[in-house]
Amino acid sequence: MEYNNAELMTVNAARLLRDGDVVFVGVGLPNLACNLARRTHAPNLVMIYEAGVIGARPSRLPLSIGDPCLVSGATAVCSMYDIFSFYLQRGNVDVGFLGGAQIDRFGNINATVIGDYNQPKTRLPGSGGSMEIAGWANRCYIITPHQKRRFPEKVDFITSAGFLSHRSEREASGARGKGPQGVVTHLGILEPDENGEMILVALHPGANIDMIQQNTGWEVKVSVNLRETQPPSAEELRILREDLDPTGIYI
Repeated sequence: MEYNNAELMTVNAARLLRDGDVVFVGVGLPNLACNLARRTHAPNLVMIYEAGVIGARPSRLPLSIGDPCLVSGATAVCSMYDIFSFYLQRGNVDVGFLGGAQIDRFGNINATVIGDYNQPKTRLPGSGGSMEIAGWANRCYIITPHQKRRFPEKVDFITSAGFLSHRSEREASGARGKGPQGVVTHLGILEPDENGEMILVALHPGANIDMIQQNTGWEVKVSVNLRETQPPSAEELRILREDLDPTGIYI
């Protein structure tokens, strides 16, 4: 079956989730990925939304973190403060999904400014909760299109910390979470090596190493165990198109 880049990224992000994971769900493609995983291989996925909903089981795709459909059937509803203080910072969140305008070779994310901070070319929305999620979630995944402007060697501003300049620097910072464990793009998947540098571990069907390099701002290292991902299945695409996003808001 044919599929587009958004569907490809969503399916591969969903496959990274494990049954029983507690996931801090964001809007957009991460929202689709989590709901897809719960409807396929991870029925016991526990979804937490930033507005204060724990164990959400939405009957339809929520349009935002404050969509009323999240409340019905949820395990609990509390304040945003409770979510960040008693769940995220305490270590009860397994996975956080992140995105941004720039991601560098050590998985640092910029969602604040393009250019100099005091005189930026572009001012971006900023952190929201992503700074805390990047620091405290047990593992994080990033979903983004693979474009050279999005993958500079060094971000213009660190909004959400990856491994800073080395895995040891993140460990010295006191951040408890393990940092970004995967970057899912429409060309492949990057994962951190022993130093915290993002290296190519998987290519999507039709992509190649040259395409990765042409769309990345640094010389990407390639895993000795480089693999090819499986294309989205007919059932995964059906769920995305018919159940989760029938009007094509995200895909």
